[in-house]
Amino acid sequence: MHLTHRWRALWNPGMYHGWGRKRRYFEGWYYKLVSAGETSAFAVIPGISMAENGEQHAFIQIIDGKTCSAEYHRFNASAFHPSDRGFELNLGSNYFSADSIRLDLPHVSGEIRFLEPVPWPRMLGAPGIMGWYSFVPFMECFHGVVSMHHRLSGRLNAGSRTIDLDGGAGYIEKDWGRSFPRAYVWMQTNHFTGADRASLMASVAHIPWLRGAFIGFISGLWLDGRLFRFATYTGAKHYLELGPDSVTLIFKGPKTELRIQANQANGVALRSPIAGEMTGKINESLQAGIRAELLENGKRLFEGTAQTAGLEVAGDVDLLVS
Repeated sequence: MHLTHRWRALWNPGMYHGWGRKRRYFEGWYYKLVSAGETSAFAVIPGISMAENGEQHAFIQIIDGKTCSAEYHRFNASAFHPSDRGFELNLGSNYFSADSIRLDLPHVSGEIRFLEPVPWPRMLGAPGIMGWYSFVPFMECFHGVVSMHHRLSGRLNAGSRTIDLDGGAGYIEKDWGRSFPRAYVWMQTNHFTGADRASLMASVAHIPWLRGAFIGFISGLWLDGRLFRFATYTGAKHYLELGPDSVTLIFKGPKTELRIQANQANGVALRSPIAGEMTGKINESLQAGIRAELLENGKRLFEGTAQTAGLEVAGDVDLLVS
């Protein structure tokens, strides 16, 4: 039965993948919610943690990107109920799917619907953003994009504030496996000035592989209905430069080139998985600045800047540029 559920999840990255897992495993979904005027920015992260000794718990992390604060809500593992048919998750009285979330937490509550989602395309031999690496059973960490871009409808009650998210924009991704990479850079935005139909995700990471390791990368720029992909498995090349407060990334394919400049901003500490247990610490900002430029056959197709971007620069990042 578990093999059937895992096979179904393989071709639907948003679904739960941990059927039959008991230890050294984590899985988490990442929802980014930004109001229409970019005055509010939240990330909501539900998940499950299974430690080396078999101890398990579920959780919901909440990031308030404007106040630079975070909450970690812990649940018994018995409260974690994923669907084996599609992407749906009930966690206590909280609900998560590709279409909506419902939060019922001590300081945060509300229901948000997602309109006109843009899923990462599935192709033969590439069920998700990881391409054929999705089929490799010993990967340390798997990654999926549920929706590159969608509109929001609903409200959040956060403490004494009521936050109107009608007309805002959102993004959904997820990770599962044993641990986050030893070193990685990740960034995401769908708030380019003057471009309502543009979304960017880019990541470079240290990837254990057999007895060694390599530097892998995945990036996608969705622009007005067209997705430009750059990844290790597509044969693209990348260049990464890290400054004290900046990240420069360049991805090159046969005909296209994506240039990114990201500037770090105040962030907040989050828990992250180490061998399945949520004992690691990373820093994430939801106020980073990004400038992106896309070229095709040497001609500029897009140039834009964003100020409400997610950015993580984590671990021994010298490994990424050495």
